[in-house]
Amino acid sequence: MARRRPADDHVVAANKKRYPDTVMAYVMIAPIVILLGIFVIYPALQATVLSFYNWSFYQESEFVGLKNFTDVLTDPKFRASILLGLKFVAITLPVQLVGAFLFASLATAVNRRFADVLKVSIYIPTIISGVITSVIFTIIYDYSGGILNALLAKLDLTTQAWLGDPRLALVAIAAPAVWLGMGLTCLIMIAGMLDIPASFYESADVEGANWWQKTVYITIPQLKNILLYLIITGFVASIQQFELPLIMTNGGPMSSTELPNLFIFNHFRGDPYVGYSIAAALLLFVVLGSVSALIFRVLNSEKLVD
Repeated sequence: MARRRPADDHVVAANKKRYPDTVMAYVMIAPIVILLGIFVIYPALQATVLSFYNWSFYQESEFVGLKNFTDVLTDPKFRASILLGLKFVAITLPVQLVGAFLFASLATAVNRRFADVLKVSIYIPTIISGVITSVIFTIIYDYSGGILNALLAKLDLTTQAWLGDPRLALVAIAAPAVWLGMGLTCLIMIAGMLDIPASFYESADVEGANWWQKTVYITIPQLKNILLYLIITGFVASIQQFELPLIMTNGGPMSSTELPNLFIFNHFRGDPYVGYSIAAALLLFVVLGSVSALIFRVLNSEKLVD
C-alpha cells in the first residue's frame, strides 16, 4: 500500500480551502447573472426570434424569414439615419474628448481646493436629466425669445432658427449632448492623470520639456487605454442619442436630426408590425459592435507597463 506523502496532504488542504471561496464567488455573482438573464439575455433572444416573424399585437404572427432584415437594409431612411448618427458622433465626440482633456489638465495643475471646485462644477451637468436639458436648450434656441438669438441681436448679428433650419439643427442638438457627457469623461481623465507617476514629469522637467511635449510624450501615451475606453463609450452613447432629438425636434426638420434610435422608435409607434423595428435594432447593434471592434483594431490597445 502506497504511503501518503506530505505534499499530497498540502494539495488536498489547499483544494478544500479554495472550494468555499469558489462557492462564495458563485453566490455573489448569482444575483447579477439572474438579472441579466431575465432582463437582457432572454429579451435579446426573444427579440431575435421575433425579427423573423411578421409579428403584431393585434394579429397572429407569420414567419417571414429574412424579409424584415432585407426591408431594413434596403430602406434608404434607415441608412440615412445611420449616416446621420455617424455624423453626430463626428461632431460631438472630438469636442467632448478635447474639452475634457483640457479641463482635466487644468484640474490636475491647480491646488487641491480649486481642483475640487472644478470637479464639482464640471460634473453637475451629468446629474441633470436629459429631458430637463432638452427643455432648457429648446428655450435657449427659441427664435423669437431665446437667449442665444437675443445675444446675437445685441451684437448686431443675424439671428438663426437653430432648431428649424436643417443645416443647423444637428449642431444645435450636439451642443447639449457634449455638455451632458463632458462631466463623467473629464472625471475619468482626471483619475487617469493622477495615476501617472510624478517621476515621469520630474524627469521631463529636468530635460527642459514644455507642457506640450509632456502632454504628447507622457500624458497621452499613459492614458492610451483610458482614451480607448472613452472613445468606445462615447461613440456608443452619441450614436444612440435619443432624448435630445425626440424632445427638441422630434427628428425634424426634414429628418435632419432623426438619429438611429429615434428612427426605430418612430417606426415602431407608427407600424403595427414590430418585426421591422426589431430587425432594425438588431442591425444597429451589429453596426455598433463592428465599429467598436474596428476602433479596437486601429488603436491596438495594450496594457501599459510603468
